[in-house]
Amino acid sequence: MMKAAKINTVRIAESTWSTYEPQEGIFDFSHVERVLDAMEEAEMSVIIGTPTYAVPAWMVKSYPDVLAQTNQGRRLYGARQIMDITNPTYLFFAERIIRKLMEKTASRKYVIGFQIDNETKYYGTAGKNVQKRFVKYLRNEFHDNLEAMNRAFGLDYWSNRINAWEDFPDVRGTINGSLGAEFQKFQRSLVDEFLNWQARIVREYKRQDQFITNNFDLGWKQGSYGIQSDVNHFQASACLDIAGVDIYHPTQEHLTGEEIAFGGDLIRSLKHQNYLLIETQAQGFPEWTPYPNQLRLQAYSHLASGANSVMYWHWHSLHNGCETYWKGILSHDLQENAVYKEIKKFGTEWKQLDSHLVNLKKKNKAAILVSNEALTGLQWFRINGSLEYNDIVRWIYNCLYRWNIECDILSPDTKDFSPYEFIAVPALYAAPSQLLHRLNDYVKAGGHLLVTFKTAFTDEYLKVYSNIQPSILSECLGVSYQQFTYPQQVRLHSKLFTGTQKKEMVQEFMELLIPTTAKVLASYAHPAWKNYAAVTGNNYGKGYAVYVGCMTSNTILEQILFHVLENTNLLEEREIVQFPVIVRKGINDFGKTVQYYLNYSWEKQTVLYTHKEGMNLLTQNKVSTGTYLEIEPWDLQIIES
Repeated sequence: MMKAAKINTVRIAESTWSTYEPQEGIFDFSHVERVLDAMEEAEMSVIIGTPTYAVPAWMVKSYPDVLAQTNQGRRLYGARQIMDITNPTYLFFAERIIRKLMEKTASRKYVIGFQIDNETKYYGTAGKNVQKRFVKYLRNEFHDNLEAMNRAFGLDYWSNRINAWEDFPDVRGTINGSLGAEFQKFQRSLVDEFLNWQARIVREYKRQDQFITNNFDLGWKQGSYGIQSDVNHFQASACLDIAGVDIYHPTQEHLTGEEIAFGGDLIRSLKHQNYLLIETQAQGFPEWTPYPNQLRLQAYSHLASGANSVMYWHWHSLHNGCETYWKGILSHDLQENAVYKEIKKFGTEWKQLDSHLVNLKKKNKAAILVSNEALTGLQWFRINGSLEYNDIVRWIYNCLYRWNIECDILSPDTKDFSPYEFIAVPALYAAPSQLLHRLNDYVKAGGHLLVTFKTAFTDEYLKVYSNIQPSILSECLGVSYQQFTYPQQVRLHSKLFTGTQKKEMVQEFMELLIPTTAKVLASYAHPAWKNYAAVTGNNYGKGYAVYVGCMTSNTILEQILFHVLENTNLLEEREIVQFPVIVRKGINDFGKTVQYYLNYSWEKQTVLYTHKEGMNLLTQNKVSTGTYLEIEPWDLQIIES
């Protein structure tokens, strides 16, 4: 059935350590070898996963210290990802099982790569071993200077000051956000170390033609949503040959492609190359059961972001266990069904078109800067209610996406911003001064910058800057503020806004902006706050910078973004269509432009094709400039020109 659907790769071994080592030192890889034999006979590729994210019962029984000590105490056996990834005993057994598995699999002809661990994070580990290592980390960070550390973290307050390294307390009890956030940053570094360690072991065995990857997962909000708080993907991916990702998202009436695009853009940006989609849903939860044609649309959407694979968790639905109702391609009866038949349809298409679709290269001129440290900082010091860092990131990203402006995702370590005409900086709460100066320089050199509220408020240690806010960036933004509040019946007033937007309320949070050199783009329509700006724009050097001091509706944000972008080439170069038609494009291995026209709706859509004459890859018909493309509901067109 896999062969008939043109499925050409399977992924095995990642979560069944207890099958391969049923008791300590007793090994049985007959299951893996049986699958490898079958795949070789079928000439299907295999990715081997190291089984280190789910420990066997015998290990926990004999060595209970392998379980992570977290803020909630020691973990109990049963779930996956409950171990301390720094524990020497765990690492001893993990190395042994990796080496045994590699000995059995690395030389096999159809094994094309290795996935180290699974959706790796630090799993809350914070026991004595981790605490001791954190103190060593701080001693190195502050050059053994306790006074410098106390000052950086503000530990004098409430008698939290530490006067001897030997007195360092258990950080799990801290109420100091600076210290707590630095501990989380340190914990994220444990993931980098753990994956590097596994990659080094695997490289001892793998062939040159085999790759190493990891299936990173995203922050979660009813599906894959934003960046992770428990791993810095930019740093953790350094040891990988190719980055991989698991993306799960809403379907049915809620399918927009936003999560597919955001996750893909993030993972593609890690190494600035194509990536593997290692897991997504076929059926998944009952609320995710796809409408007809949605599964095919989703699969092409991943390719349109630069994925070089689409892989499903999992082949068939389980008959018992934790994920019994996380349904696979096949249902519990293991028979052909609507999902399988749809996969068979686009599998056949891919078999015919693979050389035109693989290795899609992108050169985007827009970017969004994201930060694990800002995310962590706003977990310690919440903005308001349920508004979180990733909500602000996705507020900006989704608006650009629906306007068909493709983005790269940048880390705070990015040294050169010059390739981008436009950069958005959402809620960069924690930022070192060097980064803020680089953003100033970017605007001065001719860049276009959009910055939101809660940016440049603290340094990298969550210490609030004592100069005017937003610190340092006030230079390019031409604005400052001293007060902020939660809006109560506050509207926005601006000549930028038209129609119903003039009646829309400010949401969640607002800063009371005082322009210095900036022009007021929007002000607060409220008797108490009418003298303050809400949105400002400032010419600085050769560039232009806009500051959005409050949370607005999507429609208002669109008008603000239009204002920022109208002096760039991005508006001219984008497709003059908007959601529900999404256009994603890139250059294929033939040096030709491939444009995906994706219809995320029940309505048939008609789009004017304005580019050079091309070929519709799905129909093999020529497409001329000025032709109208008709896109059926939950369908797509792919034009190569």
